[in-house]
Amino acid sequence: MSGEPEIARLKACGVVPVVVIDEAEVAVPLARALLAGGIDVIEVTLRRPAALAALERIAREVPEILSVAGTVVTPLQVAEVKRVGAQAVVSPGFSEAVDEAMRAAGLPWLPGVATASDCMRAVSAGRVTCKFFPAEQAGGTPVLKALSGPFPQLKFCPTGGVSLANLADYLALPQVICVGGSWLVPADAVAKRDWARVTQLAREARDAVKAIRG
Repeated sequence: MSGEPEIARLKACGVVPVVVIDEAEVAVPLARALLAGGIDVIEVTLRRPAALAALERIAREVPEILSVAGTVVTPLQVAEVKRVGAQAVVSPGFSEAVDEAMRAAGLPWLPGVATASDCMRAVSAGRVTCKFFPAEQAGGTPVLKALSGPFPQLKFCPTGGVSLANLADYLALPQVICVGGSWLVPADAVAKRDWARVTQLAREARDAVKAIRG
């Protein structure tokens, strides 16, 4: 998993916008706004009926951005997101059924972990890159540091409560490849079609990543 080009792109970007899309028609301008700000990854969560259509439009019209399907919790959803062109998948937890479906689909998968037991299941399945969720509610950086003791092979993408304010705390950890956050794409900015604001937030995040990583 860690050697896949999609995972390398997540690490290179450093910040993954986690977005909820209510109307598929905003997907393309939203993706282009992120690209204009230097963010070439987008995670569209399957929390709304428009998500699959949004992923399909992004894959077709904005191929230069890495299209990630988020909140994938069933094998059926795995098949659906592959069909519409998603290039990677993120889940809030770990499921053997989804793990099996992901192997059949041949897509990179970041299963969600929050505890040592979750990590053991991921390691047993050969998954070495995971989503740490919900990051802040699960204990934040102290828990990540603690988990890296018994699981030094695991790399993480913390999501949940991550913002520009604590971005540096997470990215400073060697086991963190990137973070996921919804702050880059505020719901009101999407509702107003304020793509300039999205671009500005993306630029701020990318500048912060560069400052942290050098």
